[in-house]
Amino acid sequence: MSLLQEIKDSGVVAIIRGATLENIIPISKALREGGVKTLEITVETPNVLSVIEKASTELDGVIVGAGTVLDPETARAAILSGAKFVFSPTVNTETIRMTKRYGVISISGALTPTEILTAYEHGSDVIKVFPANVFGPTYLKDVHGPLPHIPLMPTGGINLSNTADYIKAGGITVGLGSSLVNTKLEINEHTLADLTAKSKAFVNEVQKARH
Repeated sequence: MSLLQEIKDSGVVAIIRGATLENIIPISKALREGGVKTLEITVETPNVLSVIEKASTELDGVIVGAGTVLDPETARAAILSGAKFVFSPTVNTETIRMTKRYGVISISGALTPTEILTAYEHGSDVIKVFPANVFGPTYLKDVHGPLPHIPLMPTGGINLSNTADYIKAGGITVGLGSSLVNTKLEINEHTLADLTAKSKAFVNEVQKARH
């Protein structure tokens, strides 16, 4: 099975902002235990390349990538540190080209039908519809109608109450930030157990929506 198919099958991408070398492993293990196995570590994180390298080399059973990548230089650095995919909040064709040059998955952020098609035509494997909450699940369904061949991943404002709606509207997976992961919380047995429980809840919502 390809990494892209694994990301699609998992149904949930955890967007991790502000992780540290000390907390990235326990956070990632708690997510993995709850069934969330695709981790997007955003590049505005201090020492992010070291964090990506640590997560990608010390964790089994997860797919680690870089998020909020704005330019090809950052994409290359993240890939060389172990990122298996590159998320961008916008359509940057040079970033897509760099990502594909190194043979990793490209997921560009777009909102309008024109942006979505442009990103896909330039090689983006999946389009992150962002910010999805501006128009909601109905918009995703409307876009999916004339562009059914383009894989869409709604991100932004996704929570437990609307996850199923986005999947039913055509989302292949959902991107979850603060509604799932809060790196500012103290790492202890209670917070990690809560993270695992939330992960399971989101994964269950995706699975139920698909069936």
